[in-house]
Amino acid sequence: MTRKLGIAVIGLGPASLPHSKSLVDLADRAQTLWAVSRTPDRAKAYSQQFPFPTTTDLDAVLTDPAVDAAIVLTPPSSHLDVSARCLEASKHVLVEKPLELTSERGQRLVDAARRSGKVFGVTLQHRFRPASLRLRAALQSGELGTIQAASLSVPWWRPQSYYDEPGRGTLARDGGGVLLTQAIHSLDLFRSLVGVSKVVAAQSRTTALHRMETEDYVSALLETENGAPATLMATTAAYPGYPERIEITGTKGHASLIGGRLSLAFLDGREEVVEAEGSTGSGANIMDFPHDAHRAVIADFLDAIEQGRDAVVTGEEALASQRLVDDILKAARS
Repeated sequence: MTRKLGIAVIGLGPASLPHSKSLVDLADRAQTLWAVSRTPDRAKAYSQQFPFPTTTDLDAVLTDPAVDAAIVLTPPSSHLDVSARCLEASKHVLVEKPLELTSERGQRLVDAARRSGKVFGVTLQHRFRPASLRLRAALQSGELGTIQAASLSVPWWRPQSYYDEPGRGTLARDGGGVLLTQAIHSLDLFRSLVGVSKVVAAQSRTTALHRMETEDYVSALLETENGAPATLMATTAAYPGYPERIEITGTKGHASLIGGRLSLAFLDGREEVVEAEGSTGSGANIMDFPHDAHRAVIADFLDAIEQGRDAVVTGEEALASQRLVDDILKAARS
């Protein structure tokens, strides 16, 4: 039998929940040897939920030869430093979104990963939903024809109490607002499906519904890879929060992806529906979604290690989506 891969989870905040549930499911493939937090109280609380050994000693984890890979779930401001330490310790790395606070720091992380020769992936799990996979297949096979128009809408909600937590919605900890922190999943999926060749115009603001440093509303006019018109709207001020939505009009049909539910309608009369697997975390409960897509991300990460290939969502892919965020906000400022 092939030896199970040894995993360390680094960072035990809210993002650790879907990852840890996924690791429980994948126990036949990977052994979670350590769960690391700087805070003893957080490590203790985590140990009451999951059967993995906890520690506050990251150095000991990185020098453990049984650890093959690290899942980095620390705040974005620490992704470069923590991931680089893991890579230097010869560990494969899967890091939470966004890649880093800025594209410049993200580029440094991507470069470090390539130099290391280790598998480096980013948790942008919307690409792994069954409906997203079916939509990508429909576009790649030509079933929808040539893209004529596309749109992305992320009408989410976050209460002020969310932004009252230390660092939430700040450039110093999160690197940005709704685009980089909440809408990045949908924006990454949208960009990977239709391509975005140009930001024509954009608007950005912080609405009166929130007290925060960064933006909670953005709209933009875009062009797809083939020059078709596209629009974007993302907010965390749409109470009580609604599923994100991608619409794509092709010469042979139309696709509507609402949350995790896909509807395809073809001009020849055929229709197809892929049902959603659950909620999407669009409201006040940020963890209100199933962990199926996270499990798929981690399974792909394990496959990539075992097969000696790149993860589906590489650092370069995540960086391309982060640069698109930069371009939209730059257009809004101008």
